Amino acid sequence: MRYMGGSFDFTDSRTLPSTEWSLVTDRDAANRHGVSIAGLGMMVKMLTRGMRISDYRPDDSEDELDVVLRFLGDQRNLDRLKELRVPTADGSYVPLSVFASLEPRVKGGDIERKDGQRFMYIKSSVADGLLPADMIEKLRRSLAERPVAGAVTVQFGGEDEDIAETRNFLGKAFGISMLLMLIVLMIQFNSGWQAIITMTAIILSTGGVCLGLWISARPFGIVMSGLGVIALAGIVVNNNIVLIDTFNEYRARGYDAVESAFRAGLVRFRPVVLTAVTTILGLIPMVFEMTILLIDRQVLIGAPSSQWWTQLSSTIAGGLTFATVLTLVATPAMLVLGARRRKPAVGEIRRQPA
Repeated sequence: MRYMGGSFDFTDSRTLPSTEWSLVTDRDAANRHGVSIAGLGMMVKMLTRGMRISDYRPDDSEDELDVVLRFLGDQRNLDRLKELRVPTADGSYVPLSVFASLEPRVKGGDIERKDGQRFMYIKSSVADGLLPADMIEKLRRSLAERPVAGAVTVQFGGEDEDIAETRNFLGKAFGISMLLMLIVLMIQFNSGWQAIITMTAIILSTGGVCLGLWISARPFGIVMSGLGVIALAGIVVNNNIVLIDTFNEYRARGYDAVESAFRAGLVRFRPVVLTAVTTILGLIPMVFEMTILLIDRQVLIGAPSSQWWTQLSSTIAGGLTFATVLTLVATPAMLVLGARRRKPAVGEIRRQPA
């Protein structure tokens, strides 16, 4: 990461280079002198962290305090450990050096395991102005070019893991919502083609989503932008529903497909445009990170509370603008195309415009 830049405040769980002292015991020699391992452990505890013998709770406290028995502070050192005498079975004391020795070893540290596999973690913070997702992708490419030596597997956690879980959840939620909407539309319109036309507004809105985020210079966030796409899907289909319902009404009156599409677009132009404009204008303060304080008569730009909603509002506003313009053109054209492909029923009458 030091070659990549953009990261700071590194922490990891690797063991720092240090030395620890290990007490190596000759069990045969300890048995010959009548020393038990329990007795040895008790004396070592008294020399190090101490041995708990009771507990005590003061009158002014609800927590209990441990009563610990151990050597004095100036006696708790390695020299004293070498001179330590351990009680035997017959009541006498034997020096520790008779059956045990101290050996320096490289400190191994704590061993952490996850799913049965030993692991060590490395954490860092990302500098301001950089996206964690971009830094992770850059790190993936760097690891692919220069793999880690040895039998080491690199896995990304933290924010990358959270993003993956959120992406999977939103993907399932979006798919289920689209399926339910399609079923309801097919039941109401009694036409698979018109249901598909209604759902095309969602496809058309994705271009506006990208355009709105590009104009506002904001990235596509999985959480807020994903929620914005799901919410936008329920908004943009309303325009198609209104146009298709009006188209079917004119068709029932006897107008041909072209005249019905023209009249539907003409009659519903104002409601569709006004609905989109009012929604977009309502989102403008959030798009530009504006916080309006009516009582204090102040307008704050870039407040922390407003930055959270900029991606959501930019997604909805951009997608709705783009989809509304294209819907007024694409939907009537697709309705006429579908009507021309369908054979008229026997005895069906079409009234031509005067």
